[in-house]
Amino acid sequence: MSDEIRPGEEQLPFDPADRIEAGLSFVGTIRSPWSKGGCPRNISRARETGKGARIELCPGYGRALLGLKVGQPVIAVYWMHRSRRDLAVQAPGHADGPRGTFALRSPVRPNPLAMSTVMITSLDAEAGVIGIDAIDVFDGTPLIDLKPWLSTVDLPPGWTPDT
Repeated sequence: MSDEIRPGEEQLPFDPADRIEAGLSFVGTIRSPWSKGGCPRNISRARETGKGARIELCPGYGRALLGLKVGQPVIAVYWMHRSRRDLAVQAPGHADGPRGTFALRSPVRPNPLAMSTVMITSLDAEAGVIGIDAIDVFDGTPLIDLKPWLSTVDLPPGWTPDT
């Protein structure tokens, strides 16, 4: 990770890692074909490559997959362990000017949490391995949680794909 500040960016006056107020436990690892310099910028671009990925759960979590099925969308919540955490304002190349971190989906965040909705392509609960259609993270990214994607819960009220 680079600590370089681009024009228009502003650093936080503290290190968010020094303000740890809760603990979490990684439940698995995301295995992907991506490494620094070759990772797609978002899940849509990852899908365009046709390269799938998998999630390997830590021992003991296989039974937590009960009820999930191949073809089902799930939300993978993960920890972008190689990301910076110190910017309040960023200057993304795709935007017309600087934007606050909370107005972006950049991996640079005080808490480097991210999520992607992925499709289950294979499922081996005994081994704790879930094949997924695509992901836009580096190989070895820690998984925090999986949640089923539900259209009745995860779509904003009144929103349709044509909105």
